[in-house]
Amino acid sequence: MKLVKQLAVTACAAAMFATAAHADSIKVGSAGGVTGPIAELVATIVKGRDLARDQINAEGGLLKGDKLEMVIGDSACDPKAAVDAVGKLVNVEQVVGIVGPSCSGATNASVQAVTIPAGVAVLSDSATAPSVTELKDNDTVFRVAPSDAYQGLAIAQLVNKAGIKKVAMTYSNDDYNAGIAKVFEEEFKKMGGEVTANQAHEPNKASYRSELQTLTAGGPEAIAIFAYYGSSGITIIKNSLENGLFGKFFAADGMFDQSVIDQIGADNLKGNISITQASSDTADASYQAFADAFKATGADPAAPYAAHGYDATFMMALAIEKAGSADRAKIKDALRAISDGKGEVVRPGEWAKAKKLIADGKDINYEGASGSADFDENGDVSGVFAVNVVGDDGKWAKELLK
Repeated sequence: MKLVKQLAVTACAAAMFATAAHADSIKVGSAGGVTGPIAELVATIVKGRDLARDQINAEGGLLKGDKLEMVIGDSACDPKAAVDAVGKLVNVEQVVGIVGPSCSGATNASVQAVTIPAGVAVLSDSATAPSVTELKDNDTVFRVAPSDAYQGLAIAQLVNKAGIKKVAMTYSNDDYNAGIAKVFEEEFKKMGGEVTANQAHEPNKASYRSELQTLTAGGPEAIAIFAYYGSSGITIIKNSLENGLFGKFFAADGMFDQSVIDQIGADNLKGNISITQASSDTADASYQAFADAFKATGADPAAPYAAHGYDATFMMALAIEKAGSADRAKIKDALRAISDGKGEVVRPGEWAKAKKLIADGKDINYEGASGSADFDENGDVSGVFAVNVVGDDGKWAKELLK
């Protein structure tokens, strides 16, 4: 009798669990460097993700009215922390897909250890190292941020256009910075430029004076810095200026943050620093739709990768809707179907429109705030780049690179 009663209680509990797990919400991981060297940048990216979530939930939600729930995982821009955070998202939180992580090293480590074996789709909004392209990922790893194979070329073109023929370079020894530095060096040499010295450095040192002294050998006209602003980049520029070692700087988007100007001084940097950044065509209707909505939340639509964070979340939701279920395997397949250049155009904020088109069996093509989101065979997009310089108001001023 006790056994019968116990079985009945167990069956009841299982039924209750199944009902709870079923679904007034569908979980998607929101992985990123919430702490670490680019925490301020990531905070705005997460706001972009959250805007997409809020719009989707306000216009009918997923499938039959389920809410999109974004579950935060702090990858800290660190490979080990990312494996732990993404492992928890996949195996404990049971998310159906991952938006993020932020940094390339964190992305490479977590997808190889966790998501590829689990068959979970990852759509990164800011991991840009060329090494991501080379992953054996069973078509599960995608990104809406362009590879640094494109950005490394853009920086080389920028330096060459400035008439600089000899440049020193230093890079932080991680996947993102080492990857873009390698591309830059190769492309600059193809243009006839000379890299007088090339040196890796460790992040978070109190001073880089001795390294910079070595890098001045050979008469470089400028230095290209591949680093995160919060770990070594600002210190390298300060040491360069304080000791009269370098006065002209070029950098990639890991260095793009207002704190660079605030800590070093607009007068010291104006006319002397150029930073490339994956960007958006601000005249495009998709960007404008995102920008208006993002401004209404009090956030800056021009912040690095904010538009990409929005797009990655909106696209993951579109893939769930297209798949018709929260099945992980179907979602990864559906990601390509919602942005392949075919079907009726859907723009940011048009969730209700997209939901109806999918329900009617029609093809859709998402055109994102960050640009066209058509994936190539590696899950990459070509993207748009801008250059940032110090403006008259002491803020970054941007223009698209042509």
